[in-house]
Amino acid sequence: MPAHTRKQPTPEPALEHTPLPDADPSGMLASVVGDDSAEGRIYRTVFDSIMSQRLAPGTKLPEASLCELFGASRSTVRLALQRLAHDHIVQLRPNRGAIVAVPTLEETRHIFEARRGLEDTLVRLAAERATPEDLAALRLQLKEEHAAMHRFKQPAWVRLASGFHLKVGELGRNPVLQRYLIEMVSRCSLIVALYQPPGNACCEHEQHDAIVDCLERGDADGAARLMDSHLRDLERNICVKAESPDNRLKNMLGL
Repeated sequence: MPAHTRKQPTPEPALEHTPLPDADPSGMLASVVGDDSAEGRIYRTVFDSIMSQRLAPGTKLPEASLCELFGASRSTVRLALQRLAHDHIVQLRPNRGAIVAVPTLEETRHIFEARRGLEDTLVRLAAERATPEDLAALRLQLKEEHAAMHRFKQPAWVRLASGFHLKVGELGRNPVLQRYLIEMVSRCSLIVALYQPPGNACCEHEQHDAIVDCLERGDADGAARLMDSHLRDLERNICVKAESPDNRLKNMLGL
């Protein structure tokens, strides 16, 4: 049934619709935004360096080097690395130190499989529950997304595209599913940032646009089919291949 003939729920406040390239729509930095402690700075710097493709998969993160670079104690560095490991950004290896996470092919497949299931449910709920105001805000975000294609480099696109998927998840209005989606999108964002071949868009703007078309028509099945195809395309474009960087850690962290 067309959106304008459906019975609409009580309008809710319009969603914010302006994801900035230096924002974190995946939610991974939420716990350290505004945290100017050494621990927070270490977390943000490592995260941003991975998303900017300066830190490659498997790069060693020696505690001693991080202590020197950030002027931090060993205990502070360990706390930051533990938080990064909790968010699957780095891997802590007993007696061998921390490295930038190296997702395996199997792990990548499992993550995308879980994400497809979550987004299938949430996009169907969004088709039922989104108000005209919600969809207008989402459409405006798409216009800004399209404009950003010509202004920002590829790493920024990982975050912009993630923001679209999380906004659609919000329109499903199921906070439990949304929390799971945040984790899945976060992990996918890192995989894309690490392994997306240069020159490929991490999400195609036209596919996002077509999904919103379906939401505006209240076409849950169509939106779900497009979302599934969209996520499968994203997974196919990923090349999981660890590199052996030879740059100094300081340069890779942008310090």
